[in-house]
Amino acid sequence: MNTLNLGCALLGAAMLIAAAPGIAADAKSPLAKDLTATISLLGLPCGQVVSVITQGNNDHLATCSNGNRYRVYVNAQGRVTAEKR
Repeated sequence: MNTLNLGCALLGAAMLIAAAPGIAADAKSPLAKDLTATISLLGLPCGQVVSVITQGNNDHLATCSNGNRYRVYVNAQGRVTAEKR
């Protein structure tokens, strides 16, 4: 395998791993910031999202600085919803 093919294979593997469900994100990630805003707009107490676990496409488990945890996802009607966990 030449260097270019090896590099492409490694890049592809890294992209699959990063997109896989169950990957955690920290409080500084764009996803955590988006979820903080979403939870706030839904009128739920949170403070700031400090960690995120992606469970699937548009389905995340967010842990807030105040200790609350929410499942934030898009429901069957296409609306963003947050359920306290």
